[in-house]
Amino acid sequence: MLAHIARYVTLTTADADLLQTYLRQQTIARKDYLLTEGQVCTANYFVLRGCLRTYLVNEKGSEQTIQFGIENWWLTDYASLDLQTPSQFFIQAVETTEVVVFDKRVQEEVLSQLPQLERYFRILLQKSAAAALFRIKFLFSLSGEARYRHFNSAFPGFVQRVPQYMLASYLGFTPEFLSKIRAKVD
Repeated sequence: MLAHIARYVTLTTADADLLQTYLRQQTIARKDYLLTEGQVCTANYFVLRGCLRTYLVNEKGSEQTIQFGIENWWLTDYASLDLQTPSQFFIQAVETTEVVVFDKRVQEEVLSQLPQLERYFRILLQKSAAAALFRIKFLFSLSGEARYRHFNSAFPGFVQRVPQYMLASYLGFTPEFLSKIRAKVD
């Protein structure tokens, strides 16, 4: 995680040591949850190893994958975390996942002691907002096959890591449609 932070801001050795006193690591078994609908989100999670997904259950009872988090990505439910309200989402381990936990209860203290982390998280939020806008654009403007091709070219190894139904849900179509696309494309 410190290497990821160093890509955006500079931390002294003392800063890094201080930050690490506020963080903890957690391992989540495959299919276990960091957050379930109705719980209040209490932390930001940095993926060291593995894969998480954020999803919701729609009114038809179907799972809709909103996002994935793989190595060197942060994942949380910012609305629930910031407002301390019940989440409308689930965060589940797609595979056994190791995360660094940055608890909300210590975030303000850490950010006041290490103000350069404010810049780090601002940069990440800007990148995340831009990625969300592009995802919405792709969902509305590209065909299913084009969405799959784009995702597969941007994250070639990732397509093999997640179950087909989760990938289909993320891309906005059924697993059966994804099978047809993959048979045609691969």
